[in-house]
Amino acid sequence: MRQPLVAGNWKLNGSLASIEELVGGIKAGLGDVSNAAVAVCPPFVYLSHVRTLLDGAPVALGAQDVADVEAGAYTGEVSAPMLKEMGCEYVIVGHSERRSLYGESDDFTARKFAAARKSGLKPILCVGELLEEREQGVTEKVVARQLDAVIDLEGVGALADGVIAYEPVWAIGTGKTATPEQAQDVHAFIRGRIAERDAAVAEKVQILYGGSMKPDNAAELVGQPDIDGGLIGGASLEAADFLAICKAAG
Repeated sequence: MRQPLVAGNWKLNGSLASIEELVGGIKAGLGDVSNAAVAVCPPFVYLSHVRTLLDGAPVALGAQDVADVEAGAYTGEVSAPMLKEMGCEYVIVGHSERRSLYGESDDFTARKFAAARKSGLKPILCVGELLEEREQGVTEKVVARQLDAVIDLEGVGALADGVIAYEPVWAIGTGKTATPEQAQDVHAFIRGRIAERDAAVAEKVQILYGGSMKPDNAAELVGQPDIDGGLIGGASLEAADFLAICKAAG
């Protein structure tokens, strides 16, 4: 049975003071969370501080992005070995904001997945369609293309070392949420596409939902058979909301 995972993506938010308050609130409420694995992904500059704040707490540390190379003349980049050394267990790759705002391709995302996996990090691979792509009826085609880029580079077995997050781009930060049925349909498609190549990997891999999951819709979403938790944006910035989602997932 797959363990649920709830990962908080803090994006470009936070200060020393607000992060101390947030982590303190999360740690204080973890006693009410059972069964679900929990992770937080702060901005790069706060990774070390958050690692210290989390000391002893059952919360994994993750990063929001990673370079596709290990070292060299790549100003501003942060490599997977660096993240591993800072105590990270997870790293997000291919988030829709990286794809749309910074033009990161499927192939580039696949190289990031590979770099993270090589260094012992667990990449959280984000896939999902734009609103116009859903309206055109090509959701599965888009998601398949994004997923296949990793499979073509690393082989389907590599997905067993990672996590997949389905995030309909039209539901990120908009307040809109895919219905549980819509989300489940795509999650089932993802698992089925992997199963065509390796049923064992498909059964093992966690597939998270990542589009405006909140305390009031979390239980219904994670109650779907192929939804194994959430990649949480805005709601992860409030300890009470994040904990409520973790509790629902567990």
